[in-house]
Amino acid sequence: MKFAAVLLSVVFCTGLFVEAQSQPEPARLTLEEAIAQALKANLGVRVADTQRAEAAGATERAASPLLPHATGDHVTSLQNRNLQALGLSMPGLPIPAVVGPFSNYDYRIFANQTIIDRQTYHAWKSSQRLQQATALTYQDTRDLVIRQTGGLYFEAQAAQAEVEADEARIATSEALLRLAEDQHAAGLATAVDVVREQVQLQRDRQTLLVARDNYETSILDLERFLGLRPGEPMELAERLEFHAVELPNMDEAISAALESRSDFQSLVSQREALLEQQKASHARYYPKLSVDGNYGALGRSYGTMPGIGLIEGVISIDLFDRDRSGEKKELASQVQRIDLQIADLRRGVEQDVRKAVLDSQSAEQQVSVTQAALALAQRELALAQDRFKNGLTDNIEVITAQTSLQSAEDDHITALARHADATLALARALGATERTYRKYLGGS
Repeated sequence: MKFAAVLLSVVFCTGLFVEAQSQPEPARLTLEEAIAQALKANLGVRVADTQRAEAAGATERAASPLLPHATGDHVTSLQNRNLQALGLSMPGLPIPAVVGPFSNYDYRIFANQTIIDRQTYHAWKSSQRLQQATALTYQDTRDLVIRQTGGLYFEAQAAQAEVEADEARIATSEALLRLAEDQHAAGLATAVDVVREQVQLQRDRQTLLVARDNYETSILDLERFLGLRPGEPMELAERLEFHAVELPNMDEAISAALESRSDFQSLVSQREALLEQQKASHARYYPKLSVDGNYGALGRSYGTMPGIGLIEGVISIDLFDRDRSGEKKELASQVQRIDLQIADLRRGVEQDVRKAVLDSQSAEQQVSVTQAALALAQRELALAQDRFKNGLTDNIEVITAQTSLQSAEDDHITALARHADATLALARALGATERTYRKYLGGS
């Protein structure tokens, strides 16, 4: 029996060891790595990239009518003809009504080149502007994804800091409970003091459970946004820290933002595309010049097929086209609409910059204030603990100090997360987020 028990113990321990070995190590993810993963796998970025490729294809198609076109044909025919239907009849001469059947072979290459076509030219220029607008929209999507990734990462950092703070509070509450029990055993405290500390310990454990759930949920949200499989083992490689940011001059920042914001510049490019479309519409009445030609061989048999060809210049003019009037009104309305959008976004960019600067200033001040409050709360708890230990008071002061310290720690964590988020919002508001976000987050 003893041998069987030992054998079972060995098998059980071996199974636990194998299971522990099979579990993968959690990946440690920095903020920069998270952003790189989001830019590679996030759905919004991938969809915007397909739209950019689609716009490039549309530009190529718009340029096609301005380039040479060539086709090759080979025709083998067996036919007869009704000469009378063609108007060939001579009174008194025996001309048959129908001739044939006869066959021929026709090999031909046809070519066409547009020389002047202002309508197609401006349509092509319009497609180029739209391609540029789509590329800017793609860049704006990347900048927005960086902003969103940072926000989710900061939320996870704050949740992780809350877990660490709650674990530290439990350790403090356990130490204070032992102190209360020792004081009660020494006759320097009552049973009520012990119960108070037991209640505080249970409250801290409940808070830790909630904090851990919030942290795991924030990790799931981050993984989903990064295009990772939810539930993959992952840890944050960076702790929530304060990084001072030099705030820009307001007027200069607004002017620079209008030049750097991809969403604003995309609207400008869309307006330029509409102006080119208006030029194309106006050019519908302009003459169009093209050169057509063909060359090949035509004959009754392969042995006798002389070369023949044709070259001609074609000038075409629209004499009446009622559609142009409606198109003119349509394009004018579109230009008016996008002008309103540009004016509104201009105000929006200024609002974003001003708010981002104000939020950064406020968040930095909050970090300073909450840091001072945290130091005072820690001092208050130490003094209350000394008074209780020396029998000068009950532990109501200790419980109150613990509550104050918990509130101060929560406020400080919130302030740190808010400041980090505000600095990234400032990078987003100023534009060119992908190039500049590192300097706002303490990077190079």
